[in-house]
Amino acid sequence: AGLQSIPEDVMEAAEIDGASSSQRLFKVTIPMMMPSITICTFLTITNGFKLFDQNLALTGGAPMKQTEMLALNIYNTFYGRVGFEGVGQAKAVVFFILVVLIAALQQKMTKEKEVQQ
Repeated sequence: AGLQSIPEDVMEAAEIDGASSSQRLFKVTIPMMMPSITICTFLTITNGFKLFDQNLALTGGAPMKQTEMLALNIYNTFYGRVGFEGVGQAKAVVFFILVVLIAALQQKMTKEKEVQQ
């Protein structure tokens, strides 16, 4: 969808100006697709951190919690250990802050590379 949103006249103008195919790719196509790239990388990164159900269903953290990801670790701390509910909540808050910081950093880095159409 991002590739189809690039206006044909922009690509045609770059070709008429004598831009090579690699110059068109790096100077026209990728900058014009940055809004799509920003959204896709944001969703991929945040969903990668929030992966819980597949981790629980496939391995449950076994063997010896070697495949336990952060979301499953928070769940196991909160529900699996009596008296550690506060620790699980604290881990969840730190996890939330971590995901927000990484998403904001990624958003800032890719937003700078976007061009107006």
